[in-house]
Amino acid sequence: MGKNQIQKVGQIAVPVKNLDQAVNFYKEKLGLPLLFTSNGLAFFDCNGLRLLLSVPETEEYSHSSIIYFQVANIKEAYEDLLSKDVIFIDEPHLIAKMGQTETWMAFFKDSEDNTHALMSEFEV
Repeated sequence: MGKNQIQKVGQIAVPVKNLDQAVNFYKEKLGLPLLFTSNGLAFFDCNGLRLLLSVPETEEYSHSSIIYFQVANIKEAYEDLLSKDVIFIDEPHLIAKMGQTETWMAFFKDSEDNTHALMSEFEV
């Protein structure tokens, strides 16, 4: 498998209307471990797959989940998909730094106008 290929689904974002209520549901009812909350976002671990709960900033993101496809080298994967006429909303950019780990993402549209993302995490 080439380093530009998708390795796995690293994160799925679920749009919610009431974050506190949703955190309670996923933590207390489903029993998922809460990793952390930050700026209106809540992150859970589901056996290595990260689940992100967020209140969408715009109506565009309120109807479907976003799948975050993990790649080893986001810049090379971005260039590869661009060459295949995939339409990106933005270029790869730093989203968060947790300790020594940087998380980079680049959002794109699928053929049905759904928004998904490439993600890459690495130690710096």
